Amino acid sequence: MRDLITDASVLQVLRGYNKWWETGMVPDDFAKPVKRFAYYDAKQSFEHPTIRRHVILTGPRRVGKSTIMYQTIHDALERQVPAKNILYVSFDHPMLKISEIDRILKIFINNVAIDENIYLFLDEIQYAQDWNSWLKTIYDHQPSYRVMATGSASPALSDKMPESGVGRWVQIRIPTLSFYEYLELRGIEVATLPDKIKPTALSELSARDLNDLMGKLQPLERHFHRYLLIGGFPEIALSDDVSYAQRIIREDVVDKVLKRDMVALFNVRHIDELERIFLYLCMTTGNIIEAATISNHMDITRPTVLKYLNFLELANLIYMGYPMDMTGKKALKAKPKVYLADAAIRNAVLLQGEEVLHDPEQMGMIVESAVYKHIHTFYYNFNPKVGYFRDSASQKEIDIVVMMPTSKILLEIKYRENPKIKESEAIVEWSRKENGSSASLLITKNAEDYGMLEHAPIMRIPAFAFLYLLGHAEKSRFREASLR
Repeated sequence: MRDLITDASVLQVLRGYNKWWETGMVPDDFAKPVKRFAYYDAKQSFEHPTIRRHVILTGPRRVGKSTIMYQTIHDALERQVPAKNILYVSFDHPMLKISEIDRILKIFINNVAIDENIYLFLDEIQYAQDWNSWLKTIYDHQPSYRVMATGSASPALSDKMPESGVGRWVQIRIPTLSFYEYLELRGIEVATLPDKIKPTALSELSARDLNDLMGKLQPLERHFHRYLLIGGFPEIALSDDVSYAQRIIREDVVDKVLKRDMVALFNVRHIDELERIFLYLCMTTGNIIEAATISNHMDITRPTVLKYLNFLELANLIYMGYPMDMTGKKALKAKPKVYLADAAIRNAVLLQGEEVLHDPEQMGMIVESAVYKHIHTFYYNFNPKVGYFRDSASQKEIDIVVMMPTSKILLEIKYRENPKIKESEAIVEWSRKENGSSASLLITKNAEDYGMLEHAPIMRIPAFAFLYLLGHAEKSRFREASLR
C-alpha cells in the first residue's frame, strides 16, 4: 500500500492542510479568537526562550487541541516565522497515517522549507508509527526544530512518554471547557471583578464585600444549567440545539474513543463490554466504584474491569478520585470515586434533555462531577492529591478533598433546596480540627444561599459562583505569568 503513495500525492495533501504556505496566514475558522487557558500554558512551554521542550497536548476529542495548534501557528506567523517553515500534519488522514514521519518531513524539507528553523505541528500523533522514537531523535539531533503535537488517545502517549520523553517533551492536558471559558466563548458579559478574589478565601471578605460580589455574579445563574447540559466542548457550546449537540458528543467524542481508538491502538476486542461499563459509569458518576460489583453484575472478569477503567481514564473520558488519608496526606489505593470528564457526556449518553434539571438526585451527581473536574483542572499544575474522605468506622464522608503541602480544601456538595449541614457531619468535624489551616466549602444551589455557617467555619457558595470564581482566578494566574 505504501508503494502506491507517491511523494507528489503526499505533498498535495500537505498543501491542502498548510494554506499559509500560499496566503501567509491561518484561515480565520481555524485560529479562533477566543483562547483557552491551556493555550497560555502551551504557549509558555512552546516559546520558552531558554528551556526547549516538545509540547504534547492531550485531552478528550473536540476540546480544541487542534485550535490551540492553529493559534500557535498564527502567533509564529505574527512573529515573522517564515510561513514555509511551518508544517502541520494530521495523522487522521489515511494517506499520512501510513506514511512514516521521516518520509513526510523529507518531502517537506526538499520541496517547501526555506531553512532549518522548522516548526512542526503533528495532530493525532498516536496514529503515527514509532512516533516517540522519532520525537526523541528530533529533539536530540535537530536543536533548531520546535514541535507541538496532539493526542486524544492518551493510553498510547502515557505508555511511551516515560521511555523517551523525560527532559524532552512536556504533556499538557486540555480539559473540557470550564464554566468561565464557556461564558467567555458565548460572549456573555460579566461585571468586572477584582483580580485578587480567591474562591477558597471568601471568608476573608466583609459581609458587604461578599454581598457585592454575589450580586455581580447572580446574573450568571441562568446560564449554568445549559452549561451542564452541553457546555463542555467549544464548538458544541455555541449551538442552541440541545438534542443535536448531544448527538455530536455521542458520535464524535464517546463513540470514536470506544469504537475506534480503543480498537486501533489497544486491540480491545469486546467493545460491548467496554460500552456497558462506560454506560454504568455514566449512570453512577460521582459514586464510589467497586470493580467486583461491576464484574458480578455484568459477567466480566475483575481484571478486565480494572483494565477498562484504566483505559477510560487514560482516554480522558473519566477521572478517578481515591480516598484520602487526612493525616498522612496521601491517596489510598482503595475504592475510587469515578467522575465523567464532563457533565455533558453523561447527558448525551443517557439521552437526557432538560428534564434532568428537575431531578434533584441526578443534578447532585452532575454538579459534583462538574465541581470535581474544575478542581482537578485548576490545581493540576500544582500536583496535589485530589480525592474524597470516608471514615472507615462511621462511614462519614467528605465529597472532595484537595491535599496541598501545607493545607487542605474540603468540599461538600449539597445541590438542593435548603441544604442542611448537621453537627455530626465529617466536614464540620474536620473544618474545626484544621483550625483555619484549610478552606471548607459547602457548594449550594441557589444564588442567595451563601455566607458562613453559624455553627462551623464553613463557607456556603452557590455552584455556579464557585466554578466561575475558579475560572476567574485561573485567568488572573495566567495574566500575572504573562507579565513576568
